[in-house]
Amino acid sequence: MANLTKTKIEEIMEAYHFRHATKVYDKNRKISVDDFNFILEAGRLSPSSLGSEPWKFLVVQNPELREKLMPVAPGAVEKLKTASHFMIILARKNVQYDSDYLIKLMKNIQKMPDDVIQEVSGYYKKFQEQKDILKSERTLFDWAAKQTYIALGNMLTAAAMIGIDSTPMEGFNPQKLDTLLEEEGLLDKSQYGSSVLAAFGYRKEDPKRGKTRRDIKEIVQWI
Repeated sequence: MANLTKTKIEEIMEAYHFRHATKVYDKNRKISVDDFNFILEAGRLSPSSLGSEPWKFLVVQNPELREKLMPVAPGAVEKLKTASHFMIILARKNVQYDSDYLIKLMKNIQKMPDDVIQEVSGYYKKFQEQKDILKSERTLFDWAAKQTYIALGNMLTAAAMIGIDSTPMEGFNPQKLDTLLEEEGLLDKSQYGSSVLAAFGYRKEDPKRGKTRRDIKEIVQWI
């Protein structure tokens, strides 16, 4: 068992050292359906505050739509041109304790009885009030957007574990991107907003240097 654990640790650390923010992808190499489904599943199974799952993954493979995205996502142009798969992660809006979405999630997905839903909703209300999440539509959206980054991180790691490169990106105009997606019939702005972008594929060339990070002693304090 100890040897097995050591092997798993080595595999995971190897994946973390392998992963880097790929600048340009090999446009001739494509991720297989099974491999990308594995990455998506890592996102789907991710944890979220209140188990709210406030995300949607738009996988943009259409070349014409990728072209349209370039002016509103200038930080993603090279990835839109070369990445095997390109993803827009949306965050759900207005996920408050008594929202139809959250109530249906508890009832239909989490299979909570009605009396439990009523009790749990009270706990959720207290939590969201304590965290000032209910202050405005913006604070509700920002809270949901934070959850999408958990799914993003898990997908990046899952990709690295099977030798697939990735790039998380924030170089886009949210308002213009949301408007474009709405015009394309891909987004209801009353329900979702763009949170973060991610590209997946295979690097065109290896990075010129290895990982550069601060020393563990600078970022961890034991008390």
